[in-house]
Amino acid sequence: MHEIATLRIDEGLRLALSQSLLPKSHTRTELYFCIPNEMGINPNTLSEEHFYFNHIKSRLAYNASGIHLPLVRSRYVSKVRGDEQEYRQNLNLYCYQVRLAMDADVAEAMQIKEDDAFYVRASALMQEAQRLLKRLRRYKPKQEKLESFFQNADNFLSWHTEQAVLRLLDKAPKSSSFSLERNQLLEFCENENEYRKEKRYNSASTLDDPNRLANKMHLLQRLIEYGVVLKKDTKNLNSVLKRFVKGLVTAIIMAFVMLLVLNARTNFTQVTVGLVALLGTIYGLREIFKEDITRFIWRRIIRGRAKWQHVYSNATNRTRVAKEKIWLEYIHPKRIPKDIAAIFSQRRQQNRQAAQWLHLKFDNDVLVNAFLPGYDALNLTNSISMAPMVRYLRKGEGRVYEYTGKKIRKHSVERRYQINVVLVSYTSVGNKSAQRYKITLNRSQIVALEPIGEVQQL
Repeated sequence: MHEIATLRIDEGLRLALSQSLLPKSHTRTELYFCIPNEMGINPNTLSEEHFYFNHIKSRLAYNASGIHLPLVRSRYVSKVRGDEQEYRQNLNLYCYQVRLAMDADVAEAMQIKEDDAFYVRASALMQEAQRLLKRLRRYKPKQEKLESFFQNADNFLSWHTEQAVLRLLDKAPKSSSFSLERNQLLEFCENENEYRKEKRYNSASTLDDPNRLANKMHLLQRLIEYGVVLKKDTKNLNSVLKRFVKGLVTAIIMAFVMLLVLNARTNFTQVTVGLVALLGTIYGLREIFKEDITRFIWRRIIRGRAKWQHVYSNATNRTRVAKEKIWLEYIHPKRIPKDIAAIFSQRRQQNRQAAQWLHLKFDNDVLVNAFLPGYDALNLTNSISMAPMVRYLRKGEGRVYEYTGKKIRKHSVERRYQINVVLVSYTSVGNKSAQRYKITLNRSQIVALEPIGEVQQL
């Protein structure tokens, strides 16, 4: 079950494809997008390379998904002995877990509608955050060379926790019956703010500018992810092959052109206007067709081949941990596997529009037998932006009228578009499952991501 991929809405116009990877495992995940032609997406308006390099991001980290504040492994931060790299990695593991757990708990608390249950959950969250911050500060290192790592972590976690609680209170039910609990939460935020000022973690100019402060905290977040989020190196798998194909096509065309030139010279004993015109025509045709022929042959050769590879390694000891191959191409409907086509065929007749089909595949191999102590999985997240899909959409706000029996009511409506996608997951034990989703978009956001039907075992 660890290896089954899930699809969810991320920030803005992004989708997040997530799965947990086990040691020495091999998994495969595929996405088949059915994009209506009216959206204006095709190989001419959005190339595979542009889509991949600008709108698809991959991130692999030691698995902390599903962790809540009471489950954070506090033992990491207590390991103050050891060399600089070991201390930094243990500290970063602790901070990484606290951040993800805080975000997860705040998100769950914001879904609570009942006032009393909300403030009970918020108070418990605050107490857990206080406990984890105290534990971090209790094990402040005495070595001067380690102090900067501690200060960065303490500064970021204090600020991030304060922001999380304030964000929670901003969405909190406004009820005078819970003014005591609300004041306690605000007091906690004030205390953390004063603590950072006493420690002089941030300069006065940084505190006076929210942009500078937010950017500094973003930098600190990246620093505490060192050794936890694996380092990624990207390689184009077909760059050498592409050069070879381009050179081979050029050589063949040049050989053909030279044959025509030599034949022309034998037919013309002297240099004449006709010879010059013929040679010019031959070389002109070469330039016209060389790129087209090269592109046609290249697309035939590249069809079905992996295009890019990510190699993930531990930044602290440079050990290769995992590798990932990526396929991305527009495909003809006839190339869609029959079992996947059968899932798409379950759509209602009015939803079957003329469409472009885009195939995205990730192949993942974990190279190591075990992870860091306390971790039994890696969390892989592939972020896919739908921003290029909405570039050509019409704004299209309209009106819908309704007669209620007494008067005519007018409703403003926006133009929305739908993309059908099938997510296919292969696990290391050979299981294969598929789930169809319906993505509803407008020009500014992903309105909804709806699973259609049940997960099908293929």
